[in-house]
Amino acid sequence: MLIENVVAPYFATNCWIIARARANECLIVDPGIGNTPPMQDLIRSAVNRHNLKPVAALVTHGHLDHTFSVVPLADHYGIPALIHPSDRVLLKDPWRALTPGGESSHIMATFGISEFFEPQIVTEVTDGQTLDIAGIALSIHHSPGHTRGSVMFGVDDTHLISGDVLFQGAIGRTDLPMGSSAAMISTLRNKVLTQPDELIVLPGHGPQTTIGRERKSNPFLRENFLNGKRL
Repeated sequence: MLIENVVAPYFATNCWIIARARANECLIVDPGIGNTPPMQDLIRSAVNRHNLKPVAALVTHGHLDHTFSVVPLADHYGIPALIHPSDRVLLKDPWRALTPGGESSHIMATFGISEFFEPQIVTEVTDGQTLDIAGIALSIHHSPGHTRGSVMFGVDDTHLISGDVLFQGAIGRTDLPMGSSAAMISTLRNKVLTQPDELIVLPGHGPQTTIGRERKSNPFLRENFLNGKRL
């Protein structure tokens, strides 16, 4: 398995490029925000370095720091963007899930960007769905809490693309519009803690980890937090 990480200049979002090997088809996950150079150029450079052929862009959720470069990449390669239907509206209107006047608003103002569009091809994914793309077996886990349409993607039963659901030692925030702490707790119980310990986690921010490591050390996966007690 080839896994390349391109970290976005803004918000340090992890864009994962995944393929069976060099000179194969690949998946591009969560292309975020960059300006000089543009994030899509950084990603295309990594794709070319490994002689890969992108065939799909996976979107774990609709926050702008994970979707900003989806349109230029997906449309350049003529590939679909895969997203849960509950977050699809955020491709065209990301402000619905962000605090008005927040950091993203200021960044977009400096870019001179006020309008957003969907890629030419959008494919909606649903909970429990399994897909075979680029020779990779993907399983879809609808994991609301950070946003209503957050998903985690299982990869070949060896990796879990967790987006902003689970990080090393932390979880995604739930205080933004479209977030829900109750939904996040349900997701942690029923979608995260049910995964096998050996699964390697590829998060939306920060370093790789494993389910087993987080089960042992992540305070947000302990019963005190899951039962509604403050840390």
